[in-house]
Amino acid sequence: MQLLKKKNALITGGTAGIGKAIALLYAQNGADVALFGTNQARADLVLQELEDGRCNEEQKFEVHLVDVSKTKEVELAIVKILNGWGKIDILVNNAGITRDQLLIRMSEEDWDAVLDVNLKSVYNTCRVLARSMMKAKSGSIINISSVIGLTGNAGQVNYAASKAGMIGLTKSLAKELASRHVRANCIAPGYIETQMTENLSEQVKEQVLAKIPMGRIGSPQEVAQAALYLASDLSSYVTGQVITVDGGMVM
Repeated sequence: MQLLKKKNALITGGTAGIGKAIALLYAQNGADVALFGTNQARADLVLQELEDGRCNEEQKFEVHLVDVSKTKEVELAIVKILNGWGKIDILVNNAGITRDQLLIRMSEEDWDAVLDVNLKSVYNTCRVLARSMMKAKSGSIINISSVIGLTGNAGQVNYAASKAGMIGLTKSLAKELASRHVRANCIAPGYIETQMTENLSEQVKEQVLAKIPMGRIGSPQEVAQAALYLASDLSSYVTGQVITVDGGMVM
């Protein structure tokens, strides 16, 4: 069963990790998929994977190199997709970076970079697409936050602030758009096997696992399954929610 047949999806940070897993799962479920990324080599690889796994000849895939923190750059790229495809039904804001440091040692540049990429990017994409979705009286916005946005974490004040801000933005946006049948929800992953977590020391990984009742780190595909649910009509009465995918870490 193809849950997203005849749907168009845009995924930021879609060329690796969680974003890539979401892109591949959406494509498997019949969606046309456009991705924003910043690395040409990764973009070429994921585009080839999408092409190799296409469901039908009509399916469309695009990758755009976009700095999601730049308002005008995002606007031009989305308008280009809308002009070519006519609509975007699903928006997944997944782009994110970390610049970890204790607050007293954190530079202004590292604060700004994380807030711009993780949070301002959500403003940039949603501001452009909200009007289009409202006009269509349909749409699903899925923002990939983090359990750190719910709990905080020492050494990550910038990251926690950006992810908590994303949750507040999503809940407010859900209230603004609900009357037009446009939904907005968050997914808050816990510790997932991505490039961000690969660099953790074994000691830190052991400390992390001790906090997870299920006793293991999650996979990008497990986050993607939640994103598929929120993108599909299976969640047609779900908006303004935060779904944690964390093995029970935050209850």
